[in-house]
Amino acid sequence: MTFFLSTRDTASTERMDDPHCDLSELKNTYRQFRIINSLISQWHRIYKREIRPLLDIHAPNTILDIGFGGGDIPIKIAHWAADDGFDLQITAIDPDPRAFNYVQQLSYPNNISFLQCELSELDPKQDQFDMIISNHLLHHLSSNELQEMLDRTKALSSKKVIFNDIKRSDWAYLLFNLLARPIFRSSFITEDGLTSIKRSYTLAELRNVVPNGWQVSPVFPFRLILTL
Repeated sequence: MTFFLSTRDTASTERMDDPHCDLSELKNTYRQFRIINSLISQWHRIYKREIRPLLDIHAPNTILDIGFGGGDIPIKIAHWAADDGFDLQITAIDPDPRAFNYVQQLSYPNNISFLQCELSELDPKQDQFDMIISNHLLHHLSSNELQEMLDRTKALSSKKVIFNDIKRSDWAYLLFNLLARPIFRSSFITEDGLTSIKRSYTLAELRNVVPNGWQVSPVFPFRLILTL
């Protein structure tokens, strides 16, 4: 349902994207990503349904994570794959030095490589990955940036690309505003989460802007999964 949020708000920006934002609140935001992603992002479901069936038990596997943020998603996927007996190497990239500095303080498996770089720095002739994943990235991109992102990820992947993002709706906005405030304190989670919802696509909107071959699927609660 989108009456109040009938149009994408592409003008609003998230506070954590401000290079001068409060560093204490930013660190809390990175830390709380683990909680919010566990509650709503459905990555375990995506791992079981989309990623695990494509992993080769008899050979090394590679995944690229674009925009790792707090680092929680590649860490969880590394643990799930290890529990299932797969040899998986994850490369996680993010251009923000603050995110890179944050993950350096974490304990994580040695089959994850966190890099501070842009996707454009990777060369499809040299850097190839079985799968590419990303969480909450699409709504940050302009129309031109979206098309460039899809072209680049297609060139860099050999098996699958998965973008996991928010589906814009009035109910998503109202429920998140109600439930997040008492849980996520001293961080940008609530404010930026509401901004993200306003910037996100509806199912029809995303289907209308992606090239042929890309599939958009709705996932409960208030999620869109874009795959190739």
